[in-house]
Amino acid sequence: MRNKYKVGLFKLNLFAAAALLALCAATSARALDTTLLGLAALWLGITGIVIEFSHRRHAYRAWLVVASVLLAALVILSPDANGAWLWAWPFLLILPQPQWMLILNASLAGISWWSLITQMSLHHWGLAGALLLCLCFLAIGRALPGGHSQRLMRRRARLAPGLPLWSASQLERDLARENSRATRDGVHAELVVIQIHGRSLWRVAQDICTRIKRFENAYRLNGRTVAVMLTSRDAVQARQRRQELLEDIAVPITVRTVSIANLDNLPMVLAALDKQCPVTQVVEDDA
Repeated sequence: MRNKYKVGLFKLNLFAAAALLALCAATSARALDTTLLGLAALWLGITGIVIEFSHRRHAYRAWLVVASVLLAALVILSPDANGAWLWAWPFLLILPQPQWMLILNASLAGISWWSLITQMSLHHWGLAGALLLCLCFLAIGRALPGGHSQRLMRRRARLAPGLPLWSASQLERDLARENSRATRDGVHAELVVIQIHGRSLWRVAQDICTRIKRFENAYRLNGRTVAVMLTSRDAVQARQRRQELLEDIAVPITVRTVSIANLDNLPMVLAALDKQCPVTQVVEDDA
């Protein structure tokens, strides 16, 4: 799926923002401003250190709420001195975030703007609000690429509503992007192809979808084969996750695993799986 963030660059941006806030805190003349700016700098610095390797996961974490609350407090509690921080809201809204957090941030931005009504003339206040609204709409539009039509198409492309189960054609489109992302982020990505014996494909596929991480996907390749793309920190963790996933499948299965970096031809992998001895597991890198 579409990747929006490079993890290293995102961390660098967090550290740069933390350094800027720390500098502002050190030069602030008000104790309240110093405290809020210092807390924000500390929070962004800690977030940059502990954030996980996957750029997809932090989009769904609530760490952004703390930054949003601190920004709102900075503007609302000292509107005369910190009104300029109002323009930081579009930068927060451009980050990927769940809908509830998007609504919260938009509401806090509106409250922050309202708190400045006594600090400027009415027409300047209204102009600032209109400009802020435009910037926020642009930020939200950038954070949600493709808009409603693309999200609707992707929802319809799912083979099971609400589950990350996709078609074989979607896998072919995802392979190149996942390979590039794994190389860029220094993580281990592998495709686990599972041939299911009997008539349990849909039950097994749905169970797999509930056990993989939020940013991972499964694919129905044909009437008896599913594939799951696992992204792990390294090969050791990948082996452990793969074993845990396969051990919980109660029906007989034949499994073939190949690293995304070495996956040049998906049909050849499927052909090799068909020729493989039933109820066996093969890792191509080790074969």
